[in-house]
This record gives sequence, C-alpha cells and structure tokens, in this order.
Amino acid sequence: MKNVLLLGASGYIAPYLIPGLEPYYHLRLADVKPHPDGKPVIPVDVTSYAEVFEAAHGMDAIMNFTVNRYDLAQSFQVNVIGAYHVMKAAAEHGIKKVIHTGPQLIMSAYGHDFDVDDVPPRPGTQQYFLTKYLSMEVCKIYSQAYDIQTICFLLCSFRPKPTEPVSGRDFLPFVVTWEDMQYACRLALDIDRVPGNFQSFNMSSYLAQGKIRMDKAKRILGYSPLEEVEQYFRRTTTK
Repeated sequence: MKNVLLLGASGYIAPYLIPGLEPYYHLRLADVKPHPDGKPVIPVDVTSYAEVFEAAHGMDAIMNFTVNRYDLAQSFQVNVIGAYHVMKAAAEHGIKKVIHTGPQLIMSAYGHDFDVDDVPPRPGTQQYFLTKYLSMEVCKIYSQAYDIQTICFLLCSFRPKPTEPVSGRDFLPFVVTWEDMQYACRLALDIDRVPGNFQSFNMSSYLAQGKIRMDKAKRILGYSPLEEVEQYFRRTTTK
C-alpha cells in the first residue's frame, strides 16, 4: 500500500474522500486545524516549507487539498507558495506522484457552450482563481523539471449521490459526487504516468446536459462516473 500525505485533510473536501481512500492507502493526514471527525492529524502549515518537507518524509505520493479563497495575502501564500512547497518537497524527497486541486477555470468563458472538455483555462481577475491558476503553473514546471507525475483536479461543486427520486430540483453541469471523486483520486494515485508529466481534469458526475465532457479523464485516467446519477431526476410519462 502506498504511503500518501494528505494536506488539507480537515478542510471542505478531504474529510469526505478519506473513507474511500483509507482501505487502499496508508494516509498521513495533515492540516492546521483538527479533523471534524476526530481523526489524528499532524499539524502542517503549507506556507512553511520546513513543515511540508518533514511531513513528506517517507511518502510515495502527496495530495494537496489546501486552499484559501478570500484573504488576499493568504490566498497567495497558501495557494501558490503552498503548491511550490509541495512540489519542492516532492522533488527533494524523490516523490513521483502529486495530486493537486483547484477550481474550475472555464465556466465564466465557456458557460454558454456544450461539449466542453480540454479547453484553455480562463481564470478571470478574482484572486482565488488567479492564485490557483498560478499554482497549476508552478506544478507544471516542477513536474516537467523533476519527472513528477502530477494530476490536477479542477472542481466546482460536490453533492452526495442521490439515493431516491429527486423532484423540484435540477442538477448543475459541474457537480461531482463524493464517490466519484474518491474513485478519481484512486485512479490518479495508481496510474503510472500521464502525458507531459502534468494533466488537469475538469471533474463532473452529471453529464446528461452535455455541458462538460469527461473524454479526457476517461482516455487518460480511465475515469467515468460510477453511476448514471441523472436517472434519479427522470420522470415517468404517460401516453
């Protein structure tokens, strides 16, 4: 089983992914705050290279789910400098697999389109999107310079998988279920190589609207939604 450092383990996303990863990997959970479910977490601030470097010792892979969205100074420190620290620590430790995360960077420019897949990112002017875009560039440079296989998941919204018929609500085109995200992370951790050492993937579970395509993720990672979740929104009709 691979040893995986999970940074941001107590944040908005990672706690929901841990149950789907624990059976397959030895996880070292790290964050600046306690885990919401009381899991043991080592204190690591990604803005401190010494802390990231120490936490990465003995790891086979690093997953970076840290983020700061709203504070102008801290968003740069966490999102950009934090990504730099992760990649630098991976290079110095000889770690060859990094999973990076960021927000979707396409809907503001391509929201009117359909069949959108691997298009140029459009981060806009808000510091959260800009800093995350810069973090991707940092990861790309390090991945190519040090032969680190880096997968970047671009995300918008999460929902639990429906378990019964849904009425009175529609589904958004850029939503991924927790189960699908767990599955995508496992695929990313287990794949040997990706083209160019760095690849980013828009993540979605709801494909019926035809807005976001998963062709690239399927072709490279082998990812497809585990279940056709649109079925829960269908209505019976009578002739």
